[in-house]
Amino acid sequence: MGRRPHRRALRTTAVGAVSASLVAAGVLAHAPAAQAATSPVRYVDIAGDGGTVLKANVITPAGADDTRRYPLIVLPTSWGFPQVQYLAQAQRLADDGYVVLAYNVRGFWQSGGEIDVAGPRDVADASKVVDWALANTPADPGHIGMAGVSYGAGISLLAAAHDPRVRAVASLSGWGDLIDSIHSGRTQHLQAAAVLDTVGTVTGRQSAESREIFSAFYDSDLTKEQEIVAWGKKRSPASYLDRLDKNGTAVLMAGAWGDTIFPPNQSAALYERLTGPKRLELRPGDHATAELPGLFGLPNDVWTDTRRWMDHYLKGVDNGIDREQPVQLTSRSTDGYEGYPDWKSVGATREKIALAGTTTIRTNVDSGADGGIVFLSSILDQVARVPPVASIPLLPRYWAAVWQSPKYASAQQVRGTARLHTTLTPTEESGTLVAYLYDVGPLGLGKLVSHAPYTFHGATPGKPFGLDLELFSTAYDVPAGHRLALVVDTVDPLYIEHNPSGARLTFSSPATDPSYVSVPLREQ
Repeated sequence: MGRRPHRRALRTTAVGAVSASLVAAGVLAHAPAAQAATSPVRYVDIAGDGGTVLKANVITPAGADDTRRYPLIVLPTSWGFPQVQYLAQAQRLADDGYVVLAYNVRGFWQSGGEIDVAGPRDVADASKVVDWALANTPADPGHIGMAGVSYGAGISLLAAAHDPRVRAVASLSGWGDLIDSIHSGRTQHLQAAAVLDTVGTVTGRQSAESREIFSAFYDSDLTKEQEIVAWGKKRSPASYLDRLDKNGTAVLMAGAWGDTIFPPNQSAALYERLTGPKRLELRPGDHATAELPGLFGLPNDVWTDTRRWMDHYLKGVDNGIDREQPVQLTSRSTDGYEGYPDWKSVGATREKIALAGTTTIRTNVDSGADGGIVFLSSILDQVARVPPVASIPLLPRYWAAVWQSPKYASAQQVRGTARLHTTLTPTEESGTLVAYLYDVGPLGLGKLVSHAPYTFHGATPGKPFGLDLELFSTAYDVPAGHRLALVVDTVDPLYIEHNPSGARLTFSSPATDPSYVSVPLREQ
């Protein structure tokens, strides 16, 4: 097996991101107080599943009384954030005629219990919160919605699948498949898991089950892999697709291309399978960064569309959101939105770049091609359009396989999901590789377009096998005169690698099964 970082080292890796999260939480806790409230805020205790106390706040429309009923929106908090997280948006929703109830999920801050990681207790808590709102506020039982960021997004989707009273959901930076998010390609997403683990340790109380799962995850314990997968499937909205469809829940999903916690592929896959009212929005940024300004009460497209979604499906407002193209994308390279009728239309035009020849690389050394640093890299890409870079000519071919396309005479648009197909011959039964797609300029500097990890176990040394890998979905514009490059190496700080010392990987392109990377590409 490859090197295993010490658990303390994993947490140190996440310190920067965790600190940023906690600072933001503290600022949010004080920002709403400076605003002139038009609707009163009540702080209440709600008995969740098993009587666990959930700390919550309730805002009702100004002048509301028991003679009328108002649509209800329930907001579960994000992982590690306090109950005041949504006050700015809750106030605005209340001013628009909603009863809004935000609650601190179990195991965090002042709420009781232990962290359930969006498990059955969290789902049951959400229904208990709805019960309380219907009994103690002028909420309308026929017009109930849920929304949330990150952890609150996942809980909202899961709650809607289990409670048919929830008619509309806005899932902001949430997930469709939890395991495909942090264990895609059978590869542990090291920095993402370290962020979640660290924030949970600092701001909450982990259950014995969650501690065991995190430990098995870090230790790469293959004997518990199926247990981890089963644990994650229970916490994945995709596992309850039939219930969401049966309930007819109107689902808005919004995320970011560079989300290092919940990459967009798994959310897009869930979106495509839903049959009820649905909308998918993807923008530049990392986890929850696109909607973060809205939590401070600043103008924000994500929250604007959340309100439009709720207005239409809870109030019946004819605002046109149901007639717009349901898939709305913003490129990482340009401003403005692009609309599509469905997800498959996003990458309908494809080009295959041949990966000719036979190439052997050594493992255990980082070639210099990397996916970046959790949060930091995608935020830089979002605000300054500066993605992770690598000098393609200088990448050591001893540790990296490199293929390049011809130069493009005109600008090209990458939209959707690139797919790698190749034949791999390992010298060991286990191994990890990471594939990167770069936009390469005239001087050979490559800007990262997308990437994804892949891990295999139980292979026969010396025996070739076919490998198919989806890279993380993206929207990126390649300038005229540039080319695309596919780079494959075996070490990336974002992931845990499983390469035995001295192992080698050989990539070949048999005449009967040529290797290629299929890129969703069209001329701009």
